[in-house]
Amino acid sequence: MSLKYWHGAHTKHRLLYHVVILPKYRKRVLRGKLVYKLQGLFYEACTVNWWWIEEIKVLEDHVHFMIQIQPTDCIADVVNKLKGGSSRVLRKEFPELEEFLWGDSFWSDGYFAETVGAASYAQVKTYIKENKESMPQEHQKPRPSGRE
Repeated sequence: MSLKYWHGAHTKHRLLYHVVILPKYRKRVLRGKLVYKLQGLFYEACTVNWWWIEEIKVLEDHVHFMIQIQPTDCIADVVNKLKGGSSRVLRKEFPELEEFLWGDSFWSDGYFAETVGAASYAQVKTYIKENKESMPQEHQKPRPSGRE
């Protein structure tokens, strides 16, 4: 289904987003059976809502995915549904998470999202597929020592 346009009654669209979400406190809890459950929950939510996950990578402390959504959906609402629904199920089915995550949420409050165009599609897809580490730190310029 890669880079296909979807059609509506009077529309033609391809709305792709690269999204990154983090567990609360950036805890390294995304492993084992939890990963398979999480992926299943995301795919199930996409089926129900007529979205499509083009690529997904679950690392111990964050999740990358590329998702295609409908023009009637807002990316904030999509992320909210994915995080909210998966949080409830994961906390119920994996009670041992209580020891690491306090409160009633599995995910941190924020998320990263950017649109993916045809030119960057292959690059983002490869990045998600091959990513093995935590998110790269921003390249910072060295601070002046004050002795100049």
